[in-house]
Amino acid sequence: MIPIEKKELPPKYYLTYFQYLLDFVKQKYTTILNEQENAFIQAFEALDEDEQCLYIRFSNRRGSFFKTDKLKYAEIENIDIILDALIAKNFLSALSHEHIVLAGNVLDILNKSELIQLAKMLNLDVKGKNGLKKEELLDWLLESATFDEMVAWLNPEIAEKPAIIKVNYEEEVQMLKFLFFGSRYGDMTEFVVRDLGFQTYEHYDMDQLVPHFQSRQEAEDKFKVSLAREDFYEMQEQNIAPEEIYHWFMTWTEKHKESLSEIAQPSYARFALKVGSYFEKAKLPDLALPVFRLTHEPPSRERQVRILHKIKNNEEAQALCEQILSEPQNADEQFFALDFFNKLEAQNAKKKVKKAVTDKLHKADVLALDKSWQRQVEFGVIDHYEKLNKKAAFTENHLWRSLFGLLFWDIIFDTESMAIHHPLQRSPSDLFKPTFFEKRQQKMEERLEILDDPDAWNIFMNQTFFEKYGITNPLVDWYGGLFPLIITLLERLSSEQVKAVMLEMARNLRENVRGFPDLFIWDDGDYQFIEVKSPTDSLSNQQLYWLRFFESINLRAKVLRIEWKKPDTELITA
Repeated sequence: MIPIEKKELPPKYYLTYFQYLLDFVKQKYTTILNEQENAFIQAFEALDEDEQCLYIRFSNRRGSFFKTDKLKYAEIENIDIILDALIAKNFLSALSHEHIVLAGNVLDILNKSELIQLAKMLNLDVKGKNGLKKEELLDWLLESATFDEMVAWLNPEIAEKPAIIKVNYEEEVQMLKFLFFGSRYGDMTEFVVRDLGFQTYEHYDMDQLVPHFQSRQEAEDKFKVSLAREDFYEMQEQNIAPEEIYHWFMTWTEKHKESLSEIAQPSYARFALKVGSYFEKAKLPDLALPVFRLTHEPPSRERQVRILHKIKNNEEAQALCEQILSEPQNADEQFFALDFFNKLEAQNAKKKVKKAVTDKLHKADVLALDKSWQRQVEFGVIDHYEKLNKKAAFTENHLWRSLFGLLFWDIIFDTESMAIHHPLQRSPSDLFKPTFFEKRQQKMEERLEILDDPDAWNIFMNQTFFEKYGITNPLVDWYGGLFPLIITLLERLSSEQVKAVMLEMARNLRENVRGFPDLFIWDDGDYQFIEVKSPTDSLSNQQLYWLRFFESINLRAKVLRIEWKKPDTELITA
């Protein structure tokens, strides 16, 4: 990697970032901002610089409530005066009885010693309470005293300044950040990571960027799915009974699912899979099955078949397997369905049957290695082939992914795809969606023609690699030895073979960027890809998928099963 130059950010860097975000949202989303968000922007821009800075400091931190006794920011002078100004302008609120519904959040900002001290001031008997965990102590306090009593001690009216304050406009700020990043996972620290040189992004003019959401409903739909998912995780942490979680989730689904915008549907599908998996792991198939039925997103159908088989409903399980086989969405579904039918037939015939991956593994060549390679078996195989005067590299997924990312770089990040929404995007928003290939197919097929001319692809790949080196692309793993490996690959395979692999990846990029063989072995006249399996390792469905695909295009690849050498044991077959 390119060495990272040490950089320093200006004292009020976070204000610059927030102002950029506001300007961006105002420009791209002016038609969908609501009255409250516009009012916040107008009020925020009316603050003086230090007031803006202190408010951003609070809004960028986790939580709604903060203690004021140790506030100190070198770039902000007269913090107490600014604190009073923000309270007067309703950007902050002093703790009061109005915050009773958030009582738990208020107490959570206190450490265990402070909770004990509060209990003493409230004249509660704290004997034996030191042994409680903080969560238990917090629950006891909430049960033992009224919130008004706590507020009287935590924020006494006679104090010069409030000891605890709450940040206001939280919903508005959350939505503005959500509109900018397009998800709840976006964070203002991404600006910092960029400007410190830890990430380098593809450059775009602001005019080239398109809104992630085309309507207010699209934004609100995806936002509420994100909030519901966070509620689900919180319920798990609070050990809410699974039956209550199920009732909550199904009620939420009944109310919202059918009206969700298309852009929010994938988020909902992933949410449903998380909930279904939670019930399945809790050994509650009667709750897991109806949740999995809410989506066809993999691995939903596989999980349904497994549950149906477990509860002895084989007729429905077989019918669903037939659906999977008629139109599998990935290799895991395809081979699971095949193995399931083979298993049922074997049971009826009272025979044993092997899974497709197991059968492939058992038929593989075997190599005996010294047990000293036990924790780095792939490198043991590399050592074996290097002793045979061959060159070898551990390439696994990154070689094919990186070739794809470099060959189609400008097509992937083409702003005409309408999938680039903000300047900190690591990839287009449709990278792992079915529409990715649909929108770019013609350009990608035209680009592949360059592979028929060795001089042309050599110049193109060289130029792309060194111009883009270090820029973030989730498909490209940057390191110095990557380029010669790509050239070696392109020199040894036919253009038709490379084209076939690239197009197969593009058709389902979400699934087909994984499962490639571990090693690339070559010499002057030959090459081979090898999937290495230690004695305790198994072959995955996706690995079998690529091995079969490679075989269909006459691309040399195989599985090599490892056994540990016994005294005087040599190569069995390889």
